[in-house]
Amino acid sequence: MVRRSHWIEIIERLWREKSVVWLSGVRRAGKTFLSRSLPDVEYFDCELPSTRRTLEDPERFLRDVAGRRIVVDEIQRLPNPSELLKIAADYHPGTRVIATGSSSLGASRRFRDTLTDRKRDLRLTPMIRRDEQEFGPRGIDHRFRHGGLPPFFLAEATPAHGFQEWLDSYWARDIQELFRLERRWSFLRFVELVLAQSGGVFEATRFARPCEVSRTTVANYLRVLEDTLVVQIVRPYSTRRASEIVAAPKVYGFDTGFMCLFKGWDRLRDEDRGLLWEHYVLNEYLARVRHPRVRYWRDKRGHEIDFVIDGRDGPPVAIECKWRAAGFDARNVRAFRARYPDGDNFVVTDDTATSYVRDYRGVAVRFVNLSDLIRRVAAGA
Repeated sequence: MVRRSHWIEIIERLWREKSVVWLSGVRRAGKTFLSRSLPDVEYFDCELPSTRRTLEDPERFLRDVAGRRIVVDEIQRLPNPSELLKIAADYHPGTRVIATGSSSLGASRRFRDTLTDRKRDLRLTPMIRRDEQEFGPRGIDHRFRHGGLPPFFLAEATPAHGFQEWLDSYWARDIQELFRLERRWSFLRFVELVLAQSGGVFEATRFARPCEVSRTTVANYLRVLEDTLVVQIVRPYSTRRASEIVAAPKVYGFDTGFMCLFKGWDRLRDEDRGLLWEHYVLNEYLARVRHPRVRYWRDKRGHEIDFVIDGRDGPPVAIECKWRAAGFDARNVRAFRARYPDGDNFVVTDDTATSYVRDYRGVAVRFVNLSDLIRRVAAGA
């Protein structure tokens, strides 16, 4: 049995801090598999009517499982899921609980209490490099085109049909149960366009006409995608300088496989790999850094830094993602450091074996591989 050791270690650490862990992640990210792989857990699937009946009286249920380690899967199916978790946190601190769902906790109307300071949150991202090693590495192009959801990553052929089934299930199970949106075609068209244009600056007006909805509806759709973890919104880093982009976010799709599908990429070119690598780096960062504070920077002359780690207690860290080190141009980093002179500068590439530093007209830039980047950034987080 595959053990996703990175995530198991995090859950065990979070359980030492709080007795309740909220495990979120998109459908088929592996939440159930991960939860059931923990040692000495009892599993309760809230999609089963018998389980829901068992949990109708949360006080009695928690007395029966006192002191154990339990998984309450798809807890949003309960009439009042936050009640169970609140009682567990307040009255049964010796019982370790994992509750799973396909969205952020506040997305469901059934959660009447967001359990502030009673739980720890863990977002299960698509597979990271450590997962790939444990499932069996298949090469970076395979990971790009198949994506990081385990069933699709393990498929021999590109799972285009599986991607479509995932979208159908996402609409029926997550969107309808949590938000009850109308206009299925408009919403799924929006999902396709966002994933096809992933990594770009988001402008709501560009989506309104092709989706046949208003700009206000587009903004609501984006909020729904963020709540259900289908996109990561990266907002601009700025000190409100007149020469900088200060409001428009960049939107990243959750998975490279879906990006390739909607971009029509059957065979990858190096320029395609460059964009996919940027998404891959972001996914690894979100999975590995506990309190991510990621931004991007862009000025009105077109200079741009892929990611800026917002150092609230220190200077901003600039990160440029390049598929190959030879493709790096220092102009953007120099423009950023002309405004923000202090802070580390990293270029993360797939072909850097050992870290090294180069000087570009007085600006020091360190070239690193992905593992080294995460180690260095996490140390300062």
